[in-house]
Amino acid sequence: MTAELPDSIRLDDAQRQAIVMAVVRTLDHYISVEIAAQLQADLQQGLQVGRYDDSVEGAQLADALTVQLQGLSGDRQLQVHFSPQVLPELEAETPPTAADLTAEYERSRLRNFDLNRVERLRGNVGYIELYGFEPPEFVGDALAAAMTLVAHTQALILDLRHNRGGSPDTVALLCSYLLPPYPAVHLNDLYWRADATTRQWWTVPHLPAPRYLDKPVYVLISEDTFSAAEECAYNLQVLKRATLLGEHTSGAANPGRGYRLGDHFWMFVPTGQAINPITASNWGETGIIPDVKVPAELALLTAHLGALNRLFETQPEGPQLREAQRSLLLVERELNQKRAELISQLKRPAASADLGEE
Repeated sequence: MTAELPDSIRLDDAQRQAIVMAVVRTLDHYISVEIAAQLQADLQQGLQVGRYDDSVEGAQLADALTVQLQGLSGDRQLQVHFSPQVLPELEAETPPTAADLTAEYERSRLRNFDLNRVERLRGNVGYIELYGFEPPEFVGDALAAAMTLVAHTQALILDLRHNRGGSPDTVALLCSYLLPPYPAVHLNDLYWRADATTRQWWTVPHLPAPRYLDKPVYVLISEDTFSAAEECAYNLQVLKRATLLGEHTSGAANPGRGYRLGDHFWMFVPTGQAINPITASNWGETGIIPDVKVPAELALLTAHLGALNRLFETQPEGPQLREAQRSLLLVERELNQKRAELISQLKRPAASADLGEE
């Protein structure tokens, strides 16, 4: 029987100081030199005044440091993590072996490369749900198959509500399906502090499946939409190619990597910066603001209803118009029912609390 690992470990003064100083040194890699200097000074002052003395558990210290870093920087990507298991020594720059890549591909394949659902919804509306952006060499064929399946629909819903990010190359690939081949569209830049270099991402001219052009696109986002998924939504919003529905996203605009701080602590540090060529900025400070604000639970039905309304208004008389009308009534009824259920769930805790007070 394998012994259970503790949720945390107790730390003495020397261990706490070692971790805090490791965070100070690691901040040398942070994208903003000025903010890094402020954080480093604040951490060192914290050590002098005993700010971390109450953090006697490893998990407590990681949480306290994360709150401090994020509070001063406003960067929700700066995070310190605790692991009850000893962390490996492997550095991020270590290239994967052929066996590593094969194993990664197999794990991705068993998730269908994070293409979770592809279908034709009522009223001839396409729907693609993506849980992540796997590398193009993994997901390229599956994405082409998905775009082929929805090619003849009259509107497309791209669901990124549970998408935690991934490859910017796949973001560019997906955006390419929704934009004309010529001229190429400049989508995003990433600036890297370490060597002061900038890499650009553009749409690609040749694709293995039909492009989805001149038809409405709706993108669903939520608080869980993260990193590369946010970039995809932001690209399409800025280019006015899609309507975004849902909730504010988390604001993970800057790529980075994890750094080992010790046997049980590691830290994620943004080391690059996304720069949109149109806005000359990114979504880091505010998160992405949807065009239509609606709870994530209602976003799909709201987008579906919006697509059907648009189709109903533009379709000539005939079978397609009648299908759009029937579908519109059914989806509207379903949305009203879902909205009522959500309101009921929100009221239930308050009612339970009232009963408890009597």
